[in-house]
Amino acid sequence: MSAQRRQLSDGRGHFQHGPIDIVIGADGRDDAVRTAHEAAWQRFRGVLEELVAELPRLREPIRPGDCPPQGPIARRMWTACAPYHRSCFITPMAAVAGAVAQELVAYYERDGIDRAWINNGGDIALHLAPGHALRIGIYADIARLDAREVLHGIRSDGCFEVAHPMAVRGVATSGWRGRSFSLGVADSVTVLAATAAQADAAATIVANAVDVDDPRIVRRPACELKDDTDLGAIPVTVDVPRLDPATVQRALDAGLRRAHELQREGLVDSCALVCQGLVAVAGPIAGPAGPIAGPADPIAGLADPADLVIGPPAALRVVERRLEVHGAALS
Repeated sequence: MSAQRRQLSDGRGHFQHGPIDIVIGADGRDDAVRTAHEAAWQRFRGVLEELVAELPRLREPIRPGDCPPQGPIARRMWTACAPYHRSCFITPMAAVAGAVAQELVAYYERDGIDRAWINNGGDIALHLAPGHALRIGIYADIARLDAREVLHGIRSDGCFEVAHPMAVRGVATSGWRGRSFSLGVADSVTVLAATAAQADAAATIVANAVDVDDPRIVRRPACELKDDTDLGAIPVTVDVPRLDPATVQRALDAGLRRAHELQREGLVDSCALVCQGLVAVAGPIAGPAGPIAGPADPIAGLADPADLVIGPPAALRVVERRLEVHGAALS
């Protein structure tokens, strides 16, 4: 199937090609926004083919002495994941969604565009012109989502604001309930970083670290769940029972230690970790917020929702009006 493009009811753009499903929002002069949308679309049409050409390499673990791949998106994936290869198994695929979003947001970094966001399944790349900011809503465990909430307004657990002066242009969330595999037990780990590719890779790493030994946790080799997975026979989490609070806290503490390591290495700005109602934060956090909006467009709506709110110091606050970017989803 060829790449598909349409405009959503709220004016945002929707690009889809195979597994890549992107929602784009942009504010600014009409002519500048139209030009950016068209340029992004022309670039998007070749993205999947470009990645498939290097897919065998991208599914291989990064090893010492490796040279980066050739394509710009593949190279960005590799660069975002390379800092982790000495401490754990990682392939460039850990940053694929964020890297694609980051590639497209570059077409909005032009005069006349006040702000733009590329949401690739919950991995979000941002553009903010001077004087502009963006609020991003976070939703809780997808298991609680019901038809009533979809019809009458999805209630976020909070939001954070990213403003132009901040060194944050990427947001990603990972966890065992998401569309991609996780080795840990976190319901969600949300990361803010300098780029979307960096946030994507870091969210995967920290979510994997939110873990604890418990015989009731169900894990299966990734290759038994998906034939073409890059994880091979590595056991991934498929079910987590209700754990006692002390066990949950141990898992969160392990993840928080890893998050602090990444902060010290300059790989992430902030992280928030959630597991069965308990929270650990490497950075400030705010409380509940009101409804995001409703009803959501069925394509632009929340696919794999995350669970809380994080942000840089002094930037985080509870939203008092409807949010402008929906669903920083699990990656």
